[in-house]
Amino acid sequence: MTPVAAEDYRRALGALFARTTGVWRLGLERVGAFLARLGDPHRAYPVFHVAGTNGKGSTVATLDALLRAAGYRVGRYTSPHLVDFRERIVVNGEPMPPAEIVSWLDAQAPLVEELGATFFEVTTSMAFDWFARAGVDVAVIEVGLGGRLDATNVVRPLCAGVTSIGLDHQEFLGGSLPEIAAEKGGVFKTGVGAVIGDADPVVQEVLLRCAHEAGSAPVLRAGHDWRVTDVSVAGDGTRFTLHREGAGPQALHTALVGAYQADNAATALAMLAAAGPPWSDAMAHAGSVLPTLRLAGRFQRVGRWIFDVAHNPDGARTIGRTLAHADVPRPLWALVTVLQDKDWRGMLQALAPSVDGFVISAAPTAPASRRWNPEEAATVARATGKPVVLEPDFDRAIASALREGATVLATGSFHTVGDVMQRLPVDPLAQ
Repeated sequence: MTPVAAEDYRRALGALFARTTGVWRLGLERVGAFLARLGDPHRAYPVFHVAGTNGKGSTVATLDALLRAAGYRVGRYTSPHLVDFRERIVVNGEPMPPAEIVSWLDAQAPLVEELGATFFEVTTSMAFDWFARAGVDVAVIEVGLGGRLDATNVVRPLCAGVTSIGLDHQEFLGGSLPEIAAEKGGVFKTGVGAVIGDADPVVQEVLLRCAHEAGSAPVLRAGHDWRVTDVSVAGDGTRFTLHREGAGPQALHTALVGAYQADNAATALAMLAAAGPPWSDAMAHAGSVLPTLRLAGRFQRVGRWIFDVAHNPDGARTIGRTLAHADVPRPLWALVTVLQDKDWRGMLQALAPSVDGFVISAAPTAPASRRWNPEEAATVARATGKPVVLEPDFDRAIASALREGATVLATGSFHTVGDVMQRLPVDPLAQ
């Protein structure tokens, strides 16, 4: 970007981010009206739609890579971003150009105001419109929050998949796994494939009911239509054997680290299978593509750092299981900041057995309305019995973590990871 373009880019994004209030306004009416005024660009290309609590990003990245390997021009929409807003809207690995973002936001500003559209509704509309104008063959769309009332749920997909379910966003989605699963199962649609990636029987029962009530077909389930065995985790990724209905065992290796990444890869492959030909033909590239996958912020190792955007206790426990198999230099200290409305107490307690100490800080980009109290968090962290450094200044916290740890885990939110990456710097989109 030229200096003038950079200034325009900051201005345009500043106006867009001003539409974030810390309060989610779920519903499809505004985004539907917005897209209708744009000519319904989301109808111009087929879509794979991915919901879930954990594993969405990995599943999206796997689908994106497999479809691109099969020769398709692929749009990828994810949220949130780590360092640059453009990470959210990508076509064949290239982020939406800053000049296109500025011109689109300027042109649509009157419509945004007329409809009272939220940040996520505007961003979703921009992504869908850009994919149409960029001529994608197919788009892989990640749900923002929940599913049933998420702005992305205006699409009619080739296949909708739900990855693992955990307790998160209970204020919007419900306080139990079945309630949350029911909201996420709202992405299933009549006459198109539904994939259930969570093998928990209680969760599966709810999601299976959602799929049947929606009239989805086919419906594929983890543990029934496919299963993974022989999972092993090492520094270069995760190896596993995939067993699919009607196919022989297939030994696979994904470069993404963590036992759960075997499940995410299998879910992505099941979504291709459920979509049918010609999309299912992309499954043939799994052996060559999965070992080359890259996804920023998912147990990503860069020098002495490990970056993981886990932001709930389930995610923290997954980090612990992955660390048990990963050969990392000790001592391992965790630089942690979590948003106040998350179960940050549960997350600190889940992390404690796997780390040698905590540095507690405050992520600069965290919204003021959602920023946790570092002093209160440090008190909870000390109760785990691990040494704790309280350093509210984020730059000093990074320095403290590097002094204390031979390895430093940055985790707790996208803000935590992104703010460290911005300072090092690390480019989330670097191949």
